[in-house]
Amino acid sequence: MLHAISLGLVMAILWMALSGFFEPLLLGFGVFSVVLTVFIAHRMDVIDHEGHPIHHAPRVFMYWPWLLKEIAIANWDVAKTILGFGEPLSPSVFKTPASQKSELDQVIYANSITLTPGTVTISAETGNTFEVHALTKVSREGVESGEMNNRCATFHNEPGEFEEENSK
Repeated sequence: MLHAISLGLVMAILWMALSGFFEPLLLGFGVFSVVLTVFIAHRMDVIDHEGHPIHHAPRVFMYWPWLLKEIAIANWDVAKTILGFGEPLSPSVFKTPASQKSELDQVIYANSITLTPGTVTISAETGNTFEVHALTKVSREGVESGEMNNRCATFHNEPGEFEEENSK
């Protein structure tokens, strides 16, 4: 039920932000559409911890700023490479471990790699391994450093828990 309420609130806020209409009739239509959509989603049993992951909310607000910073840095590196001022192109395909426990966290990690310019997740393989294409040696080293993997792996763990598990 908490997921349904949260989904309804998020949809209502998004509807108000995108519509910009505050007349009573249009607000009524908005409320009706949000309630109907949440009802249908609840009846279809698609409101769960993966479809609307509110349990990630506290940590995601710490992850997004870090990811945006990494995207900006990678953008700058790729732009320099394209203009001929940066590192030369050295495309490579390699495998990198994915330490995430849930499929949702693995998707977050794979998408984070792909969002970072210069790297693309090609496939997810059995044994929690991703195949990644990197444009330059620096972008490859950025993925292989494991920092993004560690940050994504701690979504369901308590801070520090992942590092303790890896040291065993």
